[in-house]
Amino acid sequence: MNPPIFQVCAADTNVTALLGTAPTRLFPFGEAPQGVTLPYAVWQTITGLPDNYLGQAPDIDQFTIQVDVYADRGSSAREVAQALRNAIEPHAHIVGWNGESTDPDTGHKRYGFDVDWFVHR
Repeated sequence: MNPPIFQVCAADTNVTALLGTAPTRLFPFGEAPQGVTLPYAVWQTITGLPDNYLGQAPDIDQFTIQVDVYADRGSSAREVAQALRNAIEPHAHIVGWNGESTDPDTGHKRYGFDVDWFVHR
């Protein structure tokens, strides 16, 4: 019951050129290791719902997920966000750009965006 964001992004060579392999530094919320190499990205489901019908069970679930990229420089965060966007868009819809910020504790630069993903059951 999750969108296949990791599988899609880890299969994209532009993403793995920036986020690596073994591991690809795209983590579900709360699972980025302490001290992970920059840049990296995290994702989380912020809302979702089944595509309900009268007289039959849903065959599609819709998820809105939030993606946040962290890097040591703003330009690096933007570059990773662009690679992720390009990998995701053939499969889902980017529905919001959530801006840029600097984490007050680490100084890491953040670039965020939201994705609507429709997953066939």
